Amino acid sequence: MADVHSKETRSFNMSKIRSKDTKPEILVRKFLHSKGFRYKLHVKDLPGKPDIVLPKYNSVIFVQGCFWHGHLGCRNFVIPKTRTEWWTNKINKNIARDQDSSRKLSEAGWKIIEIWECDLKVSKRIITLENLIARILS
Repeated sequence: MADVHSKETRSFNMSKIRSKDTKPEILVRKFLHSKGFRYKLHVKDLPGKPDIVLPKYNSVIFVQGCFWHGHLGCRNFVIPKTRTEWWTNKINKNIARDQDSSRKLSEAGWKIIEIWECDLKVSKRIITLENLIARILS
């Protein structure tokens, strides 16, 4: 099935999607900062450019969008009805890249913490953020 938008409209829509400084990422950063954690952002020297790097705790945090990173079993992860094959390939490449980055970070001795966008919804946020601190300190 063909795209329902013109090439120009699709390009504009895609240009508005952020890869860093997303609302979920900022929420996690503000929480960590309020608890006294200090961190670096998007360290280019590390595989996958983790969203948040806590060198003191040898931990990296990826704040993942459910759609873009293929969060299986999540209601926010639905393959679009148009250009299905293209989207499936795109998301599968993202998943493969995430797995490769995690493997490399793990081999280098980093603790990898993944937080899914859906786990930061109001109903789950407190538990998710409390668990985050426990995982960093463990």
